[in-house]
Amino acid sequence: MGRSLSISPQKTGAAIRFWGRHPYKQKDLDNMSEGTENKTYSADSIQVLEGLEAVRKRPAMYIGDIGVKGLHHLVYEVVDNSIDEAMAGYATHIEVYINEDNSIKVVDNGRGIPVDMHEKEHKSALEVVLTVLHAGGKFDKGSYKVSGGLHGVGVSCVNALSTYLRAEIRRAGKVYMQEFAYGKPLHDVEVIGETSETGTTIIFHPDPSIFTTTVYDYDILAHRLRDLAFLNAGITLTLTDLRVKNENGEPRKDVFFSKDGLMEFVRYIDSNKEHLIDDVIHISTERQGVPVEVAMTYNTTYNENVYSYVNNINTIEGGTHLTGFRRGLTRTLKKYAEDSKMLDKVKVEISSDDFREGLTAVISVKVMEPQFEGQTKTKLGNSEVIGAVDTAVSEALANYLEEHPAQAKAIVEKVIIAATARHAARKARELVQRKSPLSGGGLPGKLADCSSRNPEECEIFLVEGDSAGGSAKQGRDRMFQAILPLRGKILNVEKAMDHKVFESQEISNMFKALGVTIGTAEDSKEANIEKLRYHKIIIMTDADVDGAHIATLLLTFFFRRMRPLLEQGYVYLATPPLYKCKSKRGKAEEYCWTDQQKDQFCVKYCDGNEQLMETQRYKGLGEMNPHQLWETTMDPENRILKQVTIDNAAEADRIFSMLMGEDVGPRREFIEANATYANIDA
Repeated sequence: MGRSLSISPQKTGAAIRFWGRHPYKQKDLDNMSEGTENKTYSADSIQVLEGLEAVRKRPAMYIGDIGVKGLHHLVYEVVDNSIDEAMAGYATHIEVYINEDNSIKVVDNGRGIPVDMHEKEHKSALEVVLTVLHAGGKFDKGSYKVSGGLHGVGVSCVNALSTYLRAEIRRAGKVYMQEFAYGKPLHDVEVIGETSETGTTIIFHPDPSIFTTTVYDYDILAHRLRDLAFLNAGITLTLTDLRVKNENGEPRKDVFFSKDGLMEFVRYIDSNKEHLIDDVIHISTERQGVPVEVAMTYNTTYNENVYSYVNNINTIEGGTHLTGFRRGLTRTLKKYAEDSKMLDKVKVEISSDDFREGLTAVISVKVMEPQFEGQTKTKLGNSEVIGAVDTAVSEALANYLEEHPAQAKAIVEKVIIAATARHAARKARELVQRKSPLSGGGLPGKLADCSSRNPEECEIFLVEGDSAGGSAKQGRDRMFQAILPLRGKILNVEKAMDHKVFESQEISNMFKALGVTIGTAEDSKEANIEKLRYHKIIIMTDADVDGAHIATLLLTFFFRRMRPLLEQGYVYLATPPLYKCKSKRGKAEEYCWTDQQKDQFCVKYCDGNEQLMETQRYKGLGEMNPHQLWETTMDPENRILKQVTIDNAAEADRIFSMLMGEDVGPRREFIEANATYANIDA
């Protein structure tokens, strides 16, 4: 996807990350295809890639990408193997180390990978696991009932994409060791010692010629290990960063352990929200041969937050387990509300969405042979799972409601309020979604649209204020760049009810300009981006505190109301320069985005003497003339765009609730822990 840059140099929880890149130009694509037309297409053209060569040739096919995501995916593959050992009941501890040279060590106390000779392959089972694709114990149903990775490509891919990999196996009283380079064994398995312990240690160094970055991000790994601890109660996971030492010389370290599993996970996600009920409703059972675990609770917000997992894999697109959950929840709550006569005096119709407002839930199912579909292969397709989850949720929830009448009453009252508010929101939403320009619902008047009608090449700048909007309109390329000026700070949607959101003029303008509506075939509340008019939505604000606040409000809006835009990588941040530097004794002139760049300019052109340099500090976009704004911030050839993506939706939800919600205490703690103190430009 690209190179990862965090929101700021400080820790942010890494829930949302920015990916900076320059987009390809058509000419680049044309150049790539040059020279391919005249070659003879014959049998010689057909390449057969043997062993792990295929992985090295097309790494993205196996691990998703070769950027930050793919780099961290290598760790997950190794850890998932250890988790599978734990799920099978053999491992209790998994340790992950980031070494000083950015290599990774993963240690578990499972059974240890077998080292005896493999009959068919005529080499040790360890070598087979590490060098042969589609090899592993997961295909033998007697070894693992369920596992995270069922393709058998996991550890062999890690090996193929590493300059060096060392496997140490503690098994049958001995320590076995084998080393590899670029996926190829350097020697046979050796016995290097004796031990009374069992387990596997894998050390690997990612190949810098394949990955765009080889620097591991502690926070990304920490969030994944935390999720795994919640999803697998009773397993201890540790993360140690040997690159970072405190004043006592001790490395940075976190231990993740959850006694209550999903119940703790839900409490963690909801830690910054006001609870509607104090209980977490927990379901752990097996239906139709499918182990189902669900934890759920209600808070006083207006958002639904449901996170679903299959064999510890986060299914961000949902699937049959989510369908089964929603079906069971709606039917059971509706029946209880009707039987208790609480809906008799309600004048509005109750819909299934109303039952999910303020709901936080985590669903985890274990499926022997999961079938995934969807764009990102993270949507569960197994039809048998619907009935299993539906039945499990219905039974457990019905029992809970009968046994807890006060909590049940609070939930149903919340549902009635949600239904009433939804009817109020419908009118406001209809105003947003009206199509005909004659009825006053066309494109907003402030929008300066582009000429092109191809969404893939179109981009829209959401600009702070009319003055900057004016410069942007004059400086843009009218062919593919649209400008939408925003007046002041938009509504904080974290705290607002539906109808307030849709009544907001600025938000209404964004819905209309982007071509986004509400409601999909699967979820009537989800943003529908099928008719999205621009594939680059660029937030362009001043480089000051107010600008950062507006950008944060916009990101909150996109996360809560248009999340598919973030998930599919359509949202970007523009980065205008902070300074324009000019040498007094020559013609040297440069834009600088950081203080470091400014200092480098001073050293290069002014011998380090600031007296010989003219510096213009841009406090706002409005200070730039159209030409300057174009060449620094809008020109695809020169600009720096930061792409916003979601690494971990559950963590992002927690961070947004903390930073944008009502509770001041956690926000103050976060700021104090992460702020860097600086002299403010007055």
